[in-house]
Amino acid sequence: MLMQVIFKIISAPFSIVFYLLFGLTIVVFHPIQWICFNLFGYKAHKKSVDYLNWCLLRCLNVLGTTFKIEKSDKIPPAAPVIIVSNHQSQWDIPPIVWHLRKFHPKFISKIELGKGIPSISYNLRHGGSILIDRKNPRQAITEMLKFSKYLEKHNRAGVIFPEGTRSRDGIPKPFKNTGLETLFKKLPTGYVIPVTVNNSWKLHKWGNFPIPLGVRFHFKIHDALKIGDYEVSELIKKVEKTITSSVTV
Repeated sequence: MLMQVIFKIISAPFSIVFYLLFGLTIVVFHPIQWICFNLFGYKAHKKSVDYLNWCLLRCLNVLGTTFKIEKSDKIPPAAPVIIVSNHQSQWDIPPIVWHLRKFHPKFISKIELGKGIPSISYNLRHGGSILIDRKNPRQAITEMLKFSKYLEKHNRAGVIFPEGTRSRDGIPKPFKNTGLETLFKKLPTGYVIPVTVNNSWKLHKWGNFPIPLGVRFHFKIHDALKIGDYEVSELIKKVEKTITSSVTV
């Protein structure tokens, strides 16, 4: 107990520096995104989002956070991609954006995040992601169908966290299959890339402050699977097992 108190005290000033850098980063990149999107178009905006997320990873380094990334060599050809991941914290997102940037990751996010957060809300509204109203199933289905068409047309990646909410202790929650079923059925020519996230939940084991020092992230990007090679229900089970079997708590 005493050691934990001491560790919290030591972590506090680093956490303050982190939040200052994090806030500065998202404030600075907000006008950069606006300029890129409105004056130069999608490609420039996408680059600005990539480097926003690279900078967010560097902010985490201030806390002594390290990242181990395992990538499969089996990379799908030009095709729509569904990136499926377990979900432990909001910090799962920057590594996915940066390390899988060649696939142009787009997110399925709750509608509340579409306003009020510099840089992040702007990207969700203008970068190709979709905003889902969890209280309105009809709206959610409509958006998912439009999202499928967008991914297929542009050969981009949709990111989905099928647990629905974050796991606060790292233990995976059962997958909710509705979103996966919709995407898999609408994108039979595409690929799915399972991703396992480990340890990001530890950044919030004391809440939002202080943030523990020295957390070691581990991201495992598994082999891509062609959606059309499997029955949808079989593929969902395979993807869930692939992801959860690599989770360490």
